[in-house]
Amino acid sequence: MMMKTTHFALSALVAAMTIVGLSIPVAAEDGIDVGGAVRVNYAYKDYSEASKDKGGDLTFDMAAIKFNGKKGDWGLSAEYRFTSSTDYIKYGYGYYDIDTDWQLQFGINKVPFGNPGFISNSFWFGIPYYLGFEDDHDIGIKAVYESNSWHTDLAFYKSPEYGPGENKRYATDLYTGTINGTEYHNEETNQLNLRQTYKFEHAGGSTTVGGSVQVGQIYNSKTGNTGDRYAAALHLDSSYNGWNLQLQAMQYEYDAADAADPNKIGVSVVSWQYEIASKGQSYSANIAKIVSTDWGSLKFYNDFGLMTPDVEDQSYDDSLQNVTGVAIAAGATYTMIDFIMGKNMTFSTANNDHVGLPEMGDDWDKRVNINFGYYF
Repeated sequence: MMMKTTHFALSALVAAMTIVGLSIPVAAEDGIDVGGAVRVNYAYKDYSEASKDKGGDLTFDMAAIKFNGKKGDWGLSAEYRFTSSTDYIKYGYGYYDIDTDWQLQFGINKVPFGNPGFISNSFWFGIPYYLGFEDDHDIGIKAVYESNSWHTDLAFYKSPEYGPGENKRYATDLYTGTINGTEYHNEETNQLNLRQTYKFEHAGGSTTVGGSVQVGQIYNSKTGNTGDRYAAALHLDSSYNGWNLQLQAMQYEYDAADAADPNKIGVSVVSWQYEIASKGQSYSANIAKIVSTDWGSLKFYNDFGLMTPDVEDQSYDDSLQNVTGVAIAAGATYTMIDFIMGKNMTFSTANNDHVGLPEMGDDWDKRVNINFGYYF
């Protein structure tokens, strides 16, 4: 008989892992752990007169329920989220521990690409998230190998977690629909991922270095033809005496068949859709400092991202984003206070709802975001 346990208090580490959605199945013995979260969000947009007139907006962010557990060598891990306007699955997969080194995951699991975990510290994520390459979850099978300092992920994904015409999703995927007058008929399919990392232990901390490769197809549902896509990245995550440094450089290309405009492609995430340059590079440089207290911890950070388009249309411009913030872990709560600056960047600018397309204006827009979460 399976035991059911509910945890009403989490350590600062577990809270920090949960807020960013790190889906590592953990269960000390046979049984299912049931947990979840409730979050509210405050947003102030310096570029919005309505937001300034009201002094910002405080809204319900989401509620989530999570399941993690094992029975023998078999286990499951899942999270489902509810917002004010929709609900969706973040991840949900079963897994089998082949031996002490190998695990097999099947279902909606996290795509192994880029820095393990995240290439960001903030609630706002990094630029790779908005391109489809950070904290993505798709439907497929993944083999995970970990022994000593080596970690290998090898995966095949048949499709995203939702269909191409759906924009109510947690992570960014290709979109079928009309955006700014351009019709897109693209579907992600048949994706392969390989990520290899090595962890160096040293005085005061550790450093993980690695590389990632992703290849896949793009099916055009209107013409029946198939294009292709790829991405590659080098990444580093180093910790020393409470300090953390993350670096990543990546190259990507979406080569869609029968594209109306080969310079751009449509994507969707969190109930919205926008366009990105179909080819480019993304660079991330993040630094953080963790300060322990007698009631929890503080993590101060600055996340910087740059995206450089690499398309034939020379009018396309760089996109930049910088997030300075602090994360406060106290008991079962986790609060992230972010000051976001964006230039030619979706979600953080007034007139540039895209990534890497021609810029309207030449300004850095600013906003403040505070996300408070209670985890159980």
